[in-house]
Amino acid sequence: MLQRLHMAALRLGCGPVLIAGLGACAAPGGPDPMAQAPAPLAVPAAWAEGDAPAAGSLEPQAAALARWWLRFDDAQLADLVHSALQANPRVQGALAALRQAQALRDVAAAGLWPVVGGTASAQRGTAGGSSTGSNFKLGVDADWGIDVFGARRAGVDAAQATAAAGEASLGDVQVQIAAEVALNYILLRTAQLRVQIAADNLASQEETLQITRWRQQAGLVTALQTEQARAAVEQNRAQLPALQTSIVQTGHALAVLAGQPPAAWPARLATAAAPAGGSAVPQLREEPGLSVPAQALRQRADVRAAEHQVAAALARVGQAQAQRRPSFAIGGTLGLGAATVGALGNSSAVLGSLLASVTLPIFDGGALRAQVRVQQAALAQAGQAYRAAVLAALQQVEDALVALRGDRLRLASLQLAADAASTAALLARQRYGSGLIDFQTVLDTQRTQFAALDGVASATADVSSGQVRLFRALGGGWPSDLALQTP
Repeated sequence: MLQRLHMAALRLGCGPVLIAGLGACAAPGGPDPMAQAPAPLAVPAAWAEGDAPAAGSLEPQAAALARWWLRFDDAQLADLVHSALQANPRVQGALAALRQAQALRDVAAAGLWPVVGGTASAQRGTAGGSSTGSNFKLGVDADWGIDVFGARRAGVDAAQATAAAGEASLGDVQVQIAAEVALNYILLRTAQLRVQIAADNLASQEETLQITRWRQQAGLVTALQTEQARAAVEQNRAQLPALQTSIVQTGHALAVLAGQPPAAWPARLATAAAPAGGSAVPQLREEPGLSVPAQALRQRADVRAAEHQVAAALARVGQAQAQRRPSFAIGGTLGLGAATVGALGNSSAVLGSLLASVTLPIFDGGALRAQVRVQQAALAQAGQAYRAAVLAALQQVEDALVALRGDRLRLASLQLAADAASTAALLARQRYGSGLIDFQTVLDTQRTQFAALDGVASATADVSSGQVRLFRALGGGWPSDLALQTP
């Protein structure tokens, strides 16, 4: 792609086009400040966060990112992503837009060839009730606009680049949909895990409530401790409906992403309610490998699409420039004419003509020159959009790396806190049953345990979601190795 941009720039008398930035390109007749492309953009050699990639790890990176969701080893997640990429309306809309762009490219390419048409007619005249004779004709006519200055060729190049941009835009939609499915699936699993934690905590509090009632009957505690225990039970029970609502709503979102009505989610996700060993949040079996920033930009579908839009705008500048020059055309007809059908084969029935023409714009009020400036301004806009896409891509990767590192540190601390809180809650219940501590200590340790376990579940989900966002920022979720293979 970059080579094609460079060749197009050379044809227009422009500087080379690099991934780091675009050179200035102006129309003949003087520079136009609106036609200036953005200044070169320096791409860092490495990410501010994360280790440098190992030698030889760049080539398989794109292939590994194309189906990154398989690395979570979750069959339900893989099935949902596959369904969404096949049936999601946004994906189908982007696919239809791609087909339209490809058809328009074929229309533009057809303009390079002659147009040939055929005619046939039969005529019989009468005058005063008497026949005046018959006339039969067969003919072929052809027209060919010779593309001397490359106006039509530039139009084909623009249409080809637009089609390639449509292909990359389809890839960008696939990237976003795959990430949305994974993030919602992680949210669903997290809600299920939090329901399980809340249910376990509720069971523990109900057991404590029962012990408190027995101790009240024995006269060891007052009704105050019993009511406190009952209040703790009901407060914990009140959290379950909100979590169940979150599960159902997230299921609705997953069903819609997969191109299904919201009500279809129970049938699709019922088997995913509780895998073996509990409702676990999906985790990577191995950490995603990082590519260097420049390679990551080549993997990004939105950056590819912006790059193709620059190529299309550059070709349209050349087309507008060529339309200010003379145009040449050749046309002709070859036909047969005779009074009878049988006479059409005679040599005297052959009719023919050949016409060559040249059209030169002499005065148009400056419309063609203005059209060049229009396309130059469009090129400048496309260049700025490309620059913005590169900057946004770099920021998203850096943000994802920073967030993922912070989430990992937070999860490690919360896991230690949860272990300690679980041990403290167990000891508190045992000592309370023996009458060695008061009930308030039991309540405090149970609240701390529940908060710590719930925090671990949320932090685990944040780590998984951060991994998904990192995959998305690196351009994973579409076959980037095929994106530039255009005819």
